[in-house]
Amino acid sequence: MDATPRSFAAIGDSFAEGIGDELPDGSVRGWADLVALGLARAADPETVTYANLAVRGRLLRPILDDQLEAAIALRPALLSVSGGNNDIIRPRVAIPDLTSRLFAAMDRAAASGAHVMFVTVANMTKHLPLGRVIEARGNRFADAIRAFGERPDVTVVDNWGDPELFDQRYWAVDSLHLNTAGHLRVAQNVLRALHVDVSLPALKAAEIVRPSVPEYWRDYVLPWVGRRLTRRSSGDGRAAKRAKLEPVLLSEQ
Repeated sequence: MDATPRSFAAIGDSFAEGIGDELPDGSVRGWADLVALGLARAADPETVTYANLAVRGRLLRPILDDQLEAAIALRPALLSVSGGNNDIIRPRVAIPDLTSRLFAAMDRAAASGAHVMFVTVANMTKHLPLGRVIEARGNRFADAIRAFGERPDVTVVDNWGDPELFDQRYWAVDSLHLNTAGHLRVAQNVLRALHVDVSLPALKAAEIVRPSVPEYWRDYVLPWVGRRLTRRSSGDGRAAKRAKLEPVLLSEQ
């Protein structure tokens, strides 16, 4: 982009919502909030606005069906999309179907006049059960997304290919979501891709005690399987945390 965008809207799943970067009051922050803070620091903070329509647990279809048009209606200068992450960890997924939907969504978003940014999830497979199977899918998905970067109206932020994020110190206790340090790393990757030269607060993740293998399966894997069997989602009944473009305060950290 030629100038720092003054309005920013994000859509997606738990990655964009900010799960893993929890604040003392129980709310979540995440990389998108930190990017908004960076944009405000780089420009006049009173004129930078931000919305986040992401909801945890969402598959790609509802992200594009429900969140995209709502974000476009806000008419942001910058519109970030992330999704497909929950699809690739399902037992069955058709990567060509995901990418064809995304290509159509990129066209729709770019036609609105926004600069579109696709932010890929970091590669969580290094620490997950059946990680090799998921990684093969994720590699194919990431390869397809990188083709978006050939377009002048789309910026791709390739966190999947960031080897720094392979390190477990960037991951929350569930090994599926980034922690505070991981979200900060992604925010820095995003601002770098946008050519916005600004410093972010020096955030550190709280010390994490990793569970044993049996504890991990009991506390994280089996509940996830249970939701799949009962067709439930961690985002059921949840609304977007910031549904409208609102001014970014420099105190938002």
